[in-house]
Amino acid sequence: MEQTAPQVMIVDDARDIREPLDKYLRKQGLRTQMAANAMEARCLLEESEPALIVLDVMMPGEDGLSLCRWLVARGGPPVILLTAMADETDRIVGLELGADDYVVKPFNPRELVARIRAVLRRRPPPVPQTPKGLRRFGPWTHDPDAQEVRHTDGRVVALTSGESRLLGVLLDHPQTVMSRNRLLDLTAGRDAKAYDRAIDNSVSRLRRKIEVDASSPRLIVTEWGGGYRLTADVEQV
Repeated sequence: MEQTAPQVMIVDDARDIREPLDKYLRKQGLRTQMAANAMEARCLLEESEPALIVLDVMMPGEDGLSLCRWLVARGGPPVILLTAMADETDRIVGLELGADDYVVKPFNPRELVARIRAVLRRRPPPVPQTPKGLRRFGPWTHDPDAQEVRHTDGRVVALTSGESRLLGVLLDHPQTVMSRNRLLDLTAGRDAKAYDRAIDNSVSRLRRKIEVDASSPRLIVTEWGGGYRLTADVEQV
């Protein structure tokens, strides 16, 4: 299977739905991941960025609507909800939360694939990032190819692709106040599912990795009413 094929995450606690759907989507040329609950999905999302999530609403523990709300708040991938036929309220709430579409159980896998492809067509492609090579800022060196930062004390900290893109944009504009909208434009492309709060969450995660004290940041500071600013000078290595 081509590594450039879109990756779809299936989140459903029912194995008899999750596994046959996984096989069907692979036969249709899509790459897949499976999670049996919201906790597994969150863990997978720390390491990967699927193009789309097929999400069951009714799951034990954290339900699909709660996970959908979290995904939308962080500017995550588009979501197609799987709902029971009688749960019209869940479908309405899901769409209000920001889900892109829904499919009612029991469903025809062919219809679901058609809806997946339709949602992916509506989503603009990610903004390409020109490789910048190694750049030093403060005690850190950013390696965009390896998606990591290296401290002068020898520590190496892995970044997600989203965190690496965000850091790369801040390094492109040192000592410059970058509004949330501008950061969204440069990291993910502006679209209907992008929210200012998604950048706040991304900055918080990045701070936890590179700041001495994330609660009192010195490298990425908040400019109230403006956005964020990288305070360090940047040097090409």
